Amino acid sequence: MTLIYHTPLPREVLRAQNVPDDWPIGIADRVHFGDLDALQHVNNAAYLKWLENIRIHYFKDWGICHYQDGDPRMVLKALSIEYHKEMSLNEDYVLTARTVSFRNTSFTHEYGVFCGDLRVSARAVIVMMQPDGSGKMALPEDVKQRFVEIDRADAG
Repeated sequence: MTLIYHTPLPREVLRAQNVPDDWPIGIADRVHFGDLDALQHVNNAAYLKWLENIRIHYFKDWGICHYQDGDPRMVLKALSIEYHKEMSLNEDYVLTARTVSFRNTSFTHEYGVFCGDLRVSARAVIVMMQPDGSGKMALPEDVKQRFVEIDRADAG
């Protein structure tokens, strides 16, 4: 199967790439030379860029932020990563994202990097801020509803 890169993948393609059903969104890419470190595997800093890529797709697709004037600011408050297995040049992979819980102004996001199996998992806390950055902003009800209905997130 040929993967289409940088575009949200339909569920049947995600499943064909061994991504479990509980991941509602995923995009594919390939490990590039610039992602590698001196040991010839993906540098830990490259994963941060990859997670940002899926996060931006997720925000746009879920209607959270389109990065236009007047949109809320999405602030990454905390991030943790667990590396399960190294990755090498030219491997195809799928980045996934989902919201697992939310509060009034923030939500907890999980990420997976799949390449036949789960290679990297991560968790982030993201805070929604006013467009001018002056303070926190309540998550819109339709966004919360989408978190529950699509991601199966818990209101925490």
